Amino acid sequence: MRGTLIFAGSSCPALTGKICANLGMAPADAELTQFSNGETSVRILTSVREKDVFVIQSGSPKINDTIMELLIMISACKGGSANKITAVLPYFPYSRQSKKKSHRGAITARMLANLLGVAGVKHVITVDLHASQMQGFFKCPVDNLHAEPLIARWIRHNVPNWKEAVVVSKNAGGTKRVTSLADALKLNFGMVTTDKKRGPNMTASMIMNHIDGIERQPELEAISSQMRMTSLAPENGTANGEGAQETDPRSVADAQGSPRRVDGRSPRPRVASRSRLARVQPPTNDEGDDTEGDGVEYNDQRAHEVTHGRLVQGHIVEDDFPSPATSAADASVTEEDPMTMSHASSFFTSQPHALGGSGDAVSSDEEEEILKPKVEHMITLVGDVKNRTVLIVDDMIDKPGSWIAAAETVVKKGRAKKVYCIATHAVFGADCLEQMQACDCIDAIVVTNSYPIPEAKMRNASKLVILDLSFLLAEAIRRNHYGESMSPLFQHNGD
Repeated sequence: MRGTLIFAGSSCPALTGKICANLGMAPADAELTQFSNGETSVRILTSVREKDVFVIQSGSPKINDTIMELLIMISACKGGSANKITAVLPYFPYSRQSKKKSHRGAITARMLANLLGVAGVKHVITVDLHASQMQGFFKCPVDNLHAEPLIARWIRHNVPNWKEAVVVSKNAGGTKRVTSLADALKLNFGMVTTDKKRGPNMTASMIMNHIDGIERQPELEAISSQMRMTSLAPENGTANGEGAQETDPRSVADAQGSPRRVDGRSPRPRVASRSRLARVQPPTNDEGDDTEGDGVEYNDQRAHEVTHGRLVQGHIVEDDFPSPATSAADASVTEEDPMTMSHASSFFTSQPHALGGSGDAVSSDEEEEILKPKVEHMITLVGDVKNRTVLIVDDMIDKPGSWIAAAETVVKKGRAKKVYCIATHAVFGADCLEQMQACDCIDAIVVTNSYPIPEAKMRNASKLVILDLSFLLAEAIRRNHYGESMSPLFQHNGD
């Protein structure tokens, strides 16, 4: 492409080389060094005057150094009179900090977007932002590409009997991404959620048992039955005084049968006392007393597609496994103290819902919460995965806790046949890849090369499958340079 220069950051030289090879050009020359105190130095060794410049930089274990390197390269190209500067970020740094997680938190992703704008970026190309609303942080156009068509194509070609597979989200915050892939492949989808299990002697449980007893009082059940029978009875069914309702003697009925006072005002609703409620008897079924909907029966049985399990230190355990929450509760004092009452009162406070705007905060803290040694969680699988292949999908793999827990749940509780863990960004913090490789319930780990993976980790991970994003990014760069539409990059091919 004439008038175009592509610069490679230090985070992903291999990916940049593949992109340039697909475009039939070589990366532009630049010198990236560091001083002895860690300061970054950038020298552009070719003319960028009136050129269309693309700077490719992704995340890395030294994320702050790569960000400063990117900002300095952009500023250097701007100082060299470049016509247009586009930042190509296969993995956008700090994307998980796109909202406040506490009252004194920072929206770091917005701050980074402002820094890129001040440095001189005129366009941003990225892949699978953690939250698509982050595009509003920028004052320049953003092309948020999706790896979903690439992943869907790999599934169709490499997963045996993929048409019977089930796409599963490992938390409630990722349901939108999972349903999108399921709709593209025309597959069923499911969800795995975790919840902290409380001890049996908690005051909250006592309060809930008391409420359950009130809800099951016979007089209330009799009133509900009486109300249902009254709503189904005809209006003229009170001719012989049967089923006649008690009315205020100072009110009369209008043409529509509604009661009103003689002076024209509406009657005040009468509230029955508890003694009056207790005297109401449930109606008896007489001969020929058939109501509408005889063929419909309702019950309180749990749906068969919901499966529960016990999660202790990130792993599924049997039902007879000793609970750490129970042992901790048995060792505690039996009398009520202010801390216990405060814990019970928190049972009724509204918890942040993952789909209500706090999904990022929930998912980031979920890994540490699952691995706590003295906390037992109840894990729930929604969906039928028996004897099927399960595709667990999310945008990135950083910590292994929730992935292993979801895989063990669908295999040990849901009786799934095979499990594929699929994500776009392979962050693989600490020993994440090693733990997922050692998990017997995981059959394959499918990621892209948006984030650099060390060679040593790749050699030791036989389950790891890496999809190449270079064709997608190269085509995005070409279309951006020539001003063509990006819409074809979001479409699924039928191959």
